[in-house]
Amino acid sequence: MSSGLSSDQIIKNQIIEEVGYQVGNIELRIFPESSNYDQVPFSEGGLTFGYNGVLYGSCDAVWYIDNKRFFDRYNNKYINQQPVVALEGTDALQRGSSGNAQYQRFHHALGAVKNGIIGVYYLKPGKDIMQYDLYGMAYFASKREQGKYLIVQDLSIVRNILELMNSYGVESPQVNSYVNDYLESMYKQWYENKFSTYNYDWSTFAKERSTLILGDKVIKYAGRMKRNFTDSSQRAGHIAVGEMYLTKYYFYDKTFYYLFPRMTAEDLEYLDNHKSVDKEWFLLRNEENVHIKTMDDLIGLPKEIKESLINISEVPLKGDALKIFNLCVKQIMTMIKSGKIKIRE
Repeated sequence: MSSGLSSDQIIKNQIIEEVGYQVGNIELRIFPESSNYDQVPFSEGGLTFGYNGVLYGSCDAVWYIDNKRFFDRYNNKYINQQPVVALEGTDALQRGSSGNAQYQRFHHALGAVKNGIIGVYYLKPGKDIMQYDLYGMAYFASKREQGKYLIVQDLSIVRNILELMNSYGVESPQVNSYVNDYLESMYKQWYENKFSTYNYDWSTFAKERSTLILGDKVIKYAGRMKRNFTDSSQRAGHIAVGEMYLTKYYFYDKTFYYLFPRMTAEDLEYLDNHKSVDKEWFLLRNEENVHIKTMDDLIGLPKEIKESLINISEVPLKGDALKIFNLCVKQIMTMIKSGKIKIRE
């Protein structure tokens, strides 16, 4: 395989070689890198799935059964092609993505999962280690959403699922058993290799991940400012989306408040008006059960803390600004926990 190929084309070639165009009556839809059809909704001939008016990222490949009815939850209509597995792949582990950059494509297959389809995020093995958080995110997403979400590093798993579907039926006990067993192996990987680093304790996780668990709510704060979402040189939008999905699915049975204490209601309104077509901002604002909150949503916030946050609202978080921010959020989270600050519903 030529090293001159793009990451996208490397993955697509591997899908064709290792899984194939057809498994019995199950067919593959895939496009060359030069095509824009990936971004077209599946029901219109593309590889993208949506849910409740939100179109998620495009996939690299979808296997489907022709002339079989399927309800598309984006366009709210039946189509005569049933997608059974949707896959998004990346060669990121060979290209220096060792941190949370690996989360950034998590939402691509999520649209399929929300439609009740098996979604697969394939990370081609490389020199970097895969983030074990991904196993947990996908496992818990499978608990909340209609479909199942699998993180794989071996495409034979996809081939096995398709062969079982072809032999026994898409929703057969054989398919469900295979998929559920794989999900349990994902959970074990996450539990032993990631949750163990927090001493198997959610309160330790929360403390280390800027998060507060409060009854049926979870509050995560981040130092985002308006410019993070308006300046194209910054990658904060991608990071914010990845962290959003991690927190949402780790706490899939709770209401999630994503707190940006350096931002104001006016900042939020500006971004809603000017960045409504920005993919990251749109996902942040439209994800079910996720609520972006700013300093103006903190009822009872002391005037001096608000003034301190406003003073550092447009500067990079380093040096004195970082010290001020850390002090402010420590006080805010303590006051939320004690009930002195309420978050506006």
